[in-house]
Amino acid sequence: MRPFIPIRGLHHFAYRCKDAEETRRFYEDILGLPLVHVVRSDHVPSTGEFCPYVHIFFQMKDGSYIAFFDLGDDVASEPSPNTPAWVNHLALRVDSIADLQQAKMRLEAAGVDVLGPTDHHIIESIYFFDPNGIRLELTTPTVSAAAMDALRNSAQRDAQAWAIEKHQRRQELAAAKER
Repeated sequence: MRPFIPIRGLHHFAYRCKDAEETRRFYEDILGLPLVHVVRSDHVPSTGEFCPYVHIFFQMKDGSYIAFFDLGDDVASEPSPNTPAWVNHLALRVDSIADLQQAKMRLEAAGVDVLGPTDHHIIESIYFFDPNGIRLELTTPTVSAAAMDALRNSAQRDAQAWAIEKHQRRQELAAAKER
């Protein structure tokens, strides 16, 4: 089988927001991501359904975007009831630990609750929520490219080990329920 076409990077990741202006203030005024594009429409181009909305795009330094849909009803997306709040998040990279610390101070000065820094052994991160309840992570690498290459080389093996362990756990739980 031929390989899939090359995927060059992230263009945008889109979320629902409850208020476009509140979201703009947070992403542009606090995080410093410029608002670069706004789409307003009454119909969804991909489905044709009637749903008045505004679609706003904030650009990151690498040229990718974080985007939001305001559906005009002041409703934010609700978290999934079967998923812990820490699981679904958007991680954004900064250049250094000093930048991470500066970001934390700026966020806290703006009244944002920040968790961390947290040392993940290959990255250091801080965590916070945007006005829509979306969990964000700012992170910076703390290991060399060689260390990351070593992790890349073991990734398939590590994923397979997890699959085996998970399967064994599920079997043990099923056996325990039968007793």
